[in-house]
Amino acid sequence: MMNHAQQYASFFETIDQDTPIEQYQAFFDENSCFEDPFQKVRGVAKIYHIFEDMYAKFYNPRFKVHEVISEGSVAYIKWHFLYQMDAKSDVTSFEGVSRVEFNTDAKVKSHVDFWDAGANVYEKIPLLGTVIRVINRKIHA
Repeated sequence: MMNHAQQYASFFETIDQDTPIEQYQAFFDENSCFEDPFQKVRGVAKIYHIFEDMYAKFYNPRFKVHEVISEGSVAYIKWHFLYQMDAKSDVTSFEGVSRVEFNTDAKVKSHVDFWDAGANVYEKIPLLGTVIRVINRKIHA
C-alpha cells in the first residue's frame, strides 16, 4: 500500500494538461501552500493555475520521480522535469527536490521546490545568460 508521499509523487508523474482540478483537490485544499523559485501561492485554485500555465508555455512537460523519502508528515521527492519548447525542439530537463509536508487530513500543507533557476532558466536567456555565466566563472573556485 502506498503512503501519502508515494501517492502524491505518482500524481505528479501522471498529470497532464487534461487533468481536472478535482484530481488536484485530492491533494490540495484552500490552506495548501506551493512555492518554487518564481512564486509562492496558497489554495488549490492558484496551485492549479500554476500547472495550467506550465502546460500552456511548454510542449509535453512532465515529471519523472526518482526517489521518495518520507518520515512522519514530511517527504522529500527527487524528480526530473522534462519539457520541450515546441514539438520540433529537443527534450530539455533539469533535476529538483520537493519538500512536502502533509496535514492530518493527508492534504499538502506545504510543497516547496528546490532547483537551480540560474542554470535552468536565467542562463538560457541570451544576454542575461552570458552575464550569469561570466559571474559564475569569476566566483567558481
